[in-house]
Amino acid sequence: MGKLNIELIKKLKEETGAPIIRVKKVLEKFEGNEKKAFAVLQKEGFEKAAKREGRETSQGKVFVYAHHTGKVVGVVELFCETDFVSRNELFETLGKNLAMQVAAMGEKDFLEQEFINPTGLQASLIKNSSKKISDLIRAVIAKTGENIRLGKVVRVELGK
Repeated sequence: MGKLNIELIKKLKEETGAPIIRVKKVLEKFEGNEKKAFAVLQKEGFEKAAKREGRETSQGKVFVYAHHTGKVVGVVELFCETDFVSRNELFETLGKNLAMQVAAMGEKDFLEQEFINPTGLQASLIKNSSKKISDLIRAVIAKTGENIRLGKVVRVELGK
């Protein structure tokens, strides 16, 4: 196989959180096939995330999403291992997206999904129906290297 495209390596590193050396090796193995390499790197990231599940999460933030009408609000408590990660852009984006999801679906539906499958939330994301909430959380765990845990979830709607 010829020389690998550095932009493709950077793209896969950004999407999966895998080290550049690992991305390069997987791309070489699949002769530059981006889809196959992404699938392998994502699976490895999810496996690493599963190993972190038992680690203590004593830091974090509360995220709030208010619908543009001002009549619905979603609130999510999100925990991580360190204050450093709680200020990370990936963690911030995750928290905001989860709060938006709660505002859209309601806390009851959001939490019911967790009880149906305790290893992760299986509801589809409102922004991207091909992804699940649990995938979003595990992806951030894989990229940050820390355990991330969902805490309280609340939806407030005017008049209800």
